[in-house]
Amino acid sequence: MSAARKAKSKRAVMRMVYIDFWSALKLSFLVAVVLAVLTVVIALLVWSVLDKLGAIGSLRDFLESIAGTQGSALVSDLTFSNMLTFTLVVALLELIVVSALGAIFAALFNLATRVVGGWKLTFGSD
Repeated sequence: MSAARKAKSKRAVMRMVYIDFWSALKLSFLVAVVLAVLTVVIALLVWSVLDKLGAIGSLRDFLESIAGTQGSALVSDLTFSNMLTFTLVVALLELIVVSALGAIFAALFNLATRVVGGWKLTFGSD
């Protein structure tokens, strides 16, 4: 029975030796855009949930009770617009870093495959 199964299974062995730099950059940029959008959406959801639960107001009251006038100055910047600005800056930096890392990975992979001869991949159906 197993001999009949082995005769039916096909396997293809391939060697990946090159990743196109611009394709890797485009794909990593698309991944970075998705991650940036998710970052902004999650930050907005977390802010709205914390605001609805009253955690933002409690934090303001807590810091004002501890630090007095300095605490009120500290939490005066804890606003929705400042949080959104910070989140957008983080998302933009994330977009740049993830795109660059994808391109760097492709370049390093291409350099490494010249040394070791590629990455052996086996595809098959069992």
